[in-house]
Amino acid sequence: MATKAELTKEQKIKKEISRLKRVFRDLDKNKLQTVESLIRNAAFMAVSLEELQEIINVEGYTEEYQNGANQSGRKQSEAVKTHIAMTKNHAAIMKQLADLAPPVKKKESKLQALRDE
Repeated sequence: MATKAELTKEQKIKKEISRLKRVFRDLDKNKLQTVESLIRNAAFMAVSLEELQEIINVEGYTEEYQNGANQSGRKQSEAVKTHIAMTKNHAAIMKQLADLAPPVKKKESKLQALRDE
């Protein structure tokens, strides 16, 4: 059995999709069809953000650049730019999903049931 570190990107995405679908299992079928693409996108972004974080941890936040003979310096790395943009998109999708999530069913306590009788 593969450990968490040994999972492929596709396996991690499928695992995240399953986790998110459990949240929406009580949703009616029409809404479920609507959220399925959001779930797939959110899962992809969650796994991709983890990968980008690993890249940033190894390579750092900045990279050197050279434009011509006299212009050089340091700039924000492409991984950081991508991470920032994807984080914003992921947050927006998660907000949409949270708004569509069915309310949590609270179990009525035995004491409350006795009071209601």
